Amino acid sequence: MIKQRPKIAIITSSLGGGGAQKSSANLSFVLSKLNYDVHIVSILNQIDYEFQGQLLNLGELKDRDNSFIGRVKRFSVFFNYLRSQNFEYIIDSRARPTFFKQFLINKIVYSNQNIIYIIHSYVLKQYFPSNRFLARWLYNKAKYLLCVSDDIKQLVVQKFDFKRVKTINNAIPDSSLIAVEDEGQLPEKFIVYFGRIDDKIKNISLLLEAYELSRLPKHGIKLVILGDGPDVIFLKHKVKDFGLANDVEFMPYVPNPNPIISKAIFSTLTSAFEGFGMTLIESLQLGIPVVSVDCKSGPSEIVIHKTNGLLVENHNPNALAQAFNEFVENQTLYNHCRQQAKRSVKKFSIEVVAAAWNEILR
Repeated sequence: MIKQRPKIAIITSSLGGGGAQKSSANLSFVLSKLNYDVHIVSILNQIDYEFQGQLLNLGELKDRDNSFIGRVKRFSVFFNYLRSQNFEYIIDSRARPTFFKQFLINKIVYSNQNIIYIIHSYVLKQYFPSNRFLARWLYNKAKYLLCVSDDIKQLVVQKFDFKRVKTINNAIPDSSLIAVEDEGQLPEKFIVYFGRIDDKIKNISLLLEAYELSRLPKHGIKLVILGDGPDVIFLKHKVKDFGLANDVEFMPYVPNPNPIISKAIFSTLTSAFEGFGMTLIESLQLGIPVVSVDCKSGPSEIVIHKTNGLLVENHNPNALAQAFNEFVENQTLYNHCRQQAKRSVKKFSIEVVAAAWNEILR
């Protein structure tokens, strides 16, 4: 008799559009490698990333009927699915900012289940009530609270005094499993930002200011901004105000940006805050060094200053501009960082991350 593989469910907001969502897709490969029968429940109907396992797309039901009755039906489908499948673990990877909604899920849908919650952001209000008592009551039965960076773990323990808190970094996606897309027409020389175009979080205004202050335009090195989001139009106007219309190129979101990243001189991250900084390890895995601000959290755990990239003070356009200049004018430093880029992120490989998951799941 063939023994059935133990089942694990990953609950995610979607499988497209952001780093937390991509990490959920990557996690499906990690858990499959550990021989789990992986099921993914997606709340929204955005499925862009490659994944492993069975998918329950609640977003399709939402698109058909988002009335009150429709929401009750989706809740019922979600509840019955988790009850009927007998999952060994349920891994909740969503942001959880609404107390009442999470109360219903935790106390009804997740009742008597082994639940692991993932915290993807240093901004804890996206995951916990600000009130310490309510937070501890809401998550008192969690099997584990898993943080994607050590900085997040320290903050969670400091603020709420939870005991079962661990750090497991996000894994680098297996690029051989990602469909290759036509990168289109690219500048001859360019640096790249890729990610969601949300200026409040990603602080792309800082990137534009630093680029304008730098000597990159004089060197004929353009800036490619790759992605979609609410602030594309706002930032295009800002580019014109800076007089950079001929130097900055906006490109739409693609599920697999690797062909574009791999042709960049370096990639950059200027976020006000992060969780882990998936774009950094994706760039480094391709052998492309990075210039990143030292925001909370993630970059300081990924970027080794002057070894695989440059790490600079956040919210300082002059320091960022100087880092840009140093990387294009100090060829010895740049070549060293490029040579070290790929090997510097081996600790984020699927194999290493799978071993960390195996330790807590077994």
